[in-house]
Amino acid sequence: MRVLNVLVACEESQRVCTEFRRLGHNAYSCDLLECSGGHPEWHFHQDTLEVIKNGGGILQNGETVYIEGKWDLMVAHPPCTFLAVSGAKWYYHPEDKDLPIEQRRPHPKFPNRAQDREDGANFFMALANADIDYIAIENPVGIMNTRWRKPDQVVQPYHFGDSASKKTCLWLKNLPPLEYTDVVDPGEYIEFGSGKRLAKWYSDGLTKTKTPEERRTWRSKTFPGFAKAIAEQWGKFVADTLDGEENN
Repeated sequence: MRVLNVLVACEESQRVCTEFRRLGHNAYSCDLLECSGGHPEWHFHQDTLEVIKNGGGILQNGETVYIEGKWDLMVAHPPCTFLAVSGAKWYYHPEDKDLPIEQRRPHPKFPNRAQDREDGANFFMALANADIDYIAIENPVGIMNTRWRKPDQVVQPYHFGDSASKKTCLWLKNLPPLEYTDVVDPGEYIEFGSGKRLAKWYSDGLTKTKTPEERRTWRSKTFPGFAKAIAEQWGKFVADTLDGEENN
């Protein structure tokens, strides 16, 4: 099978990158955070848009790598903190909840939240419009569903063998929807006295992490079965498509 140049954008865990590497592809993760996946030699520790534009850059281990040609495939996980609907309550002052949106004050703890949302949306669209022929962008349900367009597919970890719930939207460019590989139960939920329910994996993460940054990293990690399906299915699709184009 053809070896692809694959960029896994905004991924510090390297779960998707590692799955592509296991299949023999020339895959790299990229994030402003150092990688936690154990392979700094596969991790661009710099701005994703620069790595896309330049076809490479500086790895976490200090080496400089540039691919030949351009990226064949990008799987992107842009930060969702300011895009997800779950964070909407932090945009406006809690005392203004009964006022029209245009009259509400910023939240006192997060006065720059609106600008952060615009910056996040602009970064998302920069990834979507990158000069790469095959692109997948994943994010939870959020403002991009209406700001840009509805996702092409919505998946859960339990569609790919991991007993957990985490609704994930996929926006696809020249890629087919993923096929489910192993549908299992949706996992446990924890119900609090307030009536709020959280997936157990997420609730466990709240107790294991200490800072907002650690919690964001915990939430963003890709489940193993999902990562494997991404690499196997989209890797094969893109490789077969490029091989077919060459043979015609």
